[in-house]
Amino acid sequence: MNFQPQPATLVDDQGQVALGVFPHTVAHINGREADYRTPMGKPASRFARHFHYKQFQYFGIISDQLLAGCAFAHTAYLGMAFFYIFEPKTGELKEYTWRSPLGRDLNMSASPRVGESHFKQKGVDIRLGYQDNQGSLTKTLSISLDGLSLEAVLSEGDQYQPMSLCTRTGVNGWVYANKVAGRTVTGNLTRNGHRQDLSELGACGHHDFSAGYMRRETFWNWACLSSKVGDTRIGLNLSCGVNETTFSENCLWVDDVMVPTAGVIFDYHRDDLMQPWQIRSLCGQVNLRFTPSGNHKERLDLGLFASNFNQLFGRFDGELTLKDGRTIPIQAHYGFVEEQYAKW
Repeated sequence: MNFQPQPATLVDDQGQVALGVFPHTVAHINGREADYRTPMGKPASRFARHFHYKQFQYFGIISDQLLAGCAFAHTAYLGMAFFYIFEPKTGELKEYTWRSPLGRDLNMSASPRVGESHFKQKGVDIRLGYQDNQGSLTKTLSISLDGLSLEAVLSEGDQYQPMSLCTRTGVNGWVYANKVAGRTVTGNLTRNGHRQDLSELGACGHHDFSAGYMRRETFWNWACLSSKVGDTRIGLNLSCGVNETTFSENCLWVDDVMVPTAGVIFDYHRDDLMQPWQIRSLCGQVNLRFTPSGNHKERLDLGLFASNFNQLFGRFDGELTLKDGRTIPIQAHYGFVEEQYAKW
């Protein structure tokens, strides 16, 4: 992997955006300071600079007994938060969605290293936190709802290599993405007085911090796995449709080491997403079958703005083949896939 020099901020004092793959998480994503242009090359208006900017942050928890996902999305026109819990043994799914016009109830951190994102409405308090302890980064998720509280911690450690990149999108846009997978998650989930220890569940986690001037109309597939095979921590982040200009975000993790992969084919039934998916990389490193157990769906069509979002959770089976010839078997490990269309 050839890294670009690590920028202190994503956008410099001339408004130029750092593009490339970076060795570490960028400390400050000052996206609205970019020299944002119209497609014809003229400086964009203040309205466009504000309302064309999009932000997304996600924290996922994976174990054999419990899967959970929590996300913030800020389109400038609309702020949204969702949270769900799925229990594979019983098939029970509890899901929540909240919306806030103009994002009044949602504050997004501009840093994936230090800061806090916060969504608060009546009876709902959700916080995504970012801490940097001398280069060892930690992500936290705190949720307080009626009858439910969650405190979760995902620690990277000082040797972990995140996926940190910024790519061009379309004629005048760009996206910064920071992905973390294959890390253990600690903390507690309490529901109606019943407490579950995430460490005792063997929970692992995934985190996504993305921001930028994304395409007005876009579509993507995504797959994520965070688990342990024997004593080895395994993470997987695969996508198509967003970050593929010159380089891509496709990678896997073996303990602390990030291993890039080639482009990925997502083969699935569009009319029945609950049928098995086949996911394979062109380099041969990834060959997986995903069997869905459930689906968190969000559908919104307001004409000028629309979203058709499906985040499915289920089991991966197959194998990962490393460049040194080692093969890692994946047998009934839980994770996520997505199909999403957005017009924003």
